[in-house]
Amino acid sequence: MKRVVATIWILGLSLTVWAQEPERPEIDIQTFVEDMFQVPDQDINYDDLYESLYQLYLNPINLNNTTKSELNSLYQLNIRQINNLTDYIAHHGPLLSIYELQVIDDFDTQTIDQLRPFITVRSKGDYATQGNLIQRIAKEENTYLLLRTERTLENKKGYIRQDSGRYLGSPYKIYGRFLTRHTKDFSLGFTFEKDAGEQIIWDHKQKQYGFDYYSFHLFLENKGNFKKISLGDYQMQFGQGLILGAGFNPGKGAETITTVKRGNSGIRPYSSVLESGFMRGAAFTYTLAKHIDISPFYSHTRKDAGIQPAGDLESYEEYVSSIQETGFHRTHTERYKRHQITEQTFGINLTYNDIGNKNFQGGITYINNQYSVPLIKSPTNYNQHEFKGQQNYNLGVFANYNWHNMLLFGEAALSKSGGKAYVAGLMSSLSPILSMSFVYRHYDRNYHAFYGNAFGESSRTINETGMYWGIHLSPSKRWTFSAFYDRFHFPWLRYRAEAPSTGYEYLVKAQHSPNRKINLYLQYRQQSKELTITQETQLKKLAAGLKRSLAANLDFNVNTYLGLKSRVQYSTYNLAGNKTEGISIIQDVNIKIARFKISTRFAVFDTEDYENRQYVYERDLLYAFSIPAYSGLGTRSYILVQYRPHKKITLWAKYGRYHYDTKTESIGASNEQISGHIKSEIKFQIRYKI
Repeated sequence: MKRVVATIWILGLSLTVWAQEPERPEIDIQTFVEDMFQVPDQDINYDDLYESLYQLYLNPINLNNTTKSELNSLYQLNIRQINNLTDYIAHHGPLLSIYELQVIDDFDTQTIDQLRPFITVRSKGDYATQGNLIQRIAKEENTYLLLRTERTLENKKGYIRQDSGRYLGSPYKIYGRFLTRHTKDFSLGFTFEKDAGEQIIWDHKQKQYGFDYYSFHLFLENKGNFKKISLGDYQMQFGQGLILGAGFNPGKGAETITTVKRGNSGIRPYSSVLESGFMRGAAFTYTLAKHIDISPFYSHTRKDAGIQPAGDLESYEEYVSSIQETGFHRTHTERYKRHQITEQTFGINLTYNDIGNKNFQGGITYINNQYSVPLIKSPTNYNQHEFKGQQNYNLGVFANYNWHNMLLFGEAALSKSGGKAYVAGLMSSLSPILSMSFVYRHYDRNYHAFYGNAFGESSRTINETGMYWGIHLSPSKRWTFSAFYDRFHFPWLRYRAEAPSTGYEYLVKAQHSPNRKINLYLQYRQQSKELTITQETQLKKLAAGLKRSLAANLDFNVNTYLGLKSRVQYSTYNLAGNKTEGISIIQDVNIKIARFKISTRFAVFDTEDYENRQYVYERDLLYAFSIPAYSGLGTRSYILVQYRPHKKITLWAKYGRYHYDTKTESIGASNEQISGHIKSEIKFQIRYKI
């Protein structure tokens, strides 16, 4: 009966308004990430997060040919919604249109609107192509060339100083990307970049030919038994990220249920400008049998490092104390460290999929890392259990099982050192309005995984034990409530904590949408971590640093041309009785006029110390993502203009400005220091669809 109603309803739409399946809307990355995922409170380079999310957008999931694991990777559907969708298709056959989702239980208009950028509805034959690869690339409409330049207008100390520590290149950052792709068929891309302060030179000794950084990939899908073939730069994600955890991995935030599990996305192309965290070589996924996929991979990359003479280390002639992952090569010292060592990585993954009811998935992963020079960190009390040597390997197993409206998942892994890591959890839809999640993780202090990125409090999968609980309540379409509590323990010393330490974090969020034009929420977050403090007697002890944060946000879409966003953030930080505060007040205005899109902001901030810095999302150029930290006393304003003079050409320009208190004598430190109390930047970008 539902299919009959849906068919009549869809036909009615096609006869009146829609004559064909609607075009997928462009994703608003800022709104999507801010509403769904990470609470921006730490110095993270979000370019990779953006790139991973955009890969999901570029490769929409065909709802008529998908799996529960793939649907989980969207981080937007709970278990009940996924089961209802797959059961509906199994009973009624393939969907006729995206609009048919509205007749499926638990799929409302808001959910469908959030999904639309990442999904499509097609028959299985829609991905069939004709001609050889070169012909398909030449005819592909989804092809573009993008160029961007940006710079800080004020002179930084690194460009003024005349000694050996000065920046060697110009203050302009230059970025370019060429990409052509067809969903579920191929992707061919080329990226180049020069950071501000770097040179464009031809230096065979340094192996630099023009720009400082290049990235290339050729990615093929669905070629017979080969599900994926990757040549060039790529990333991988299997299991829960204990061994291979690259890609879009949301952390703890306002979405308290769906983000606790990592997606098993496998191999994907890499085209970001981050100069670390990816592999360069070849990988493929091949279907051995109906249920089994095999994914071998090989990578050979050069990494930045400062090589030191071994001295009294009898086992080695030289060693590396740390690998540099910033990707900056602006000074003589930074250029000396450029590409000094090589890393060879190889491994394999075997994944079993229960295709019958698509309820079980399991696999085993092995990876081996070898370095041309041994890694030995400069000794401190807290890093005694870090990796040492030239070779590391990891072996792990993972499994996911969908049982009724509950998803169970877990992974366990071992590194060469003997260190162990394991994570286990569940997500459950207890009722149509109530969902919950739970995760337990334990990572030994001597567990080493160079490409791991599992769920946790720390940015690395090491030296941590914790339990997480999440809940989401939707008593009506207009009201939602979400909360999580996370208790964690660090069994060994860590930076700024000279003894084993503990902590906790919880968040509560209430959101109200009285209509489609207005959305408002109130969010409270509290985090406690133990740190080392020195008493008057010079004795050291641990003390809990307690941070409380409150955010209130109002989005008001006045009409299709004007949108307003108002936000207030307030925080306090208390360590050993010393309490400090910070506040920011932000007003955004977004305008659409004909071929123009204009986004503006004016923000006022006042923070007493760095612990109360206020992280706030900013709209930015396409393929760029900005979450600056407001610190000190001042204002932040910007204007971003997007103009589309032709269907093949889109232009962007952005001007931003920090205006600090006039008593401020300088901004930043070291080579990044700017004299005065004003810091401003400009950005320009053009995209040409070929």
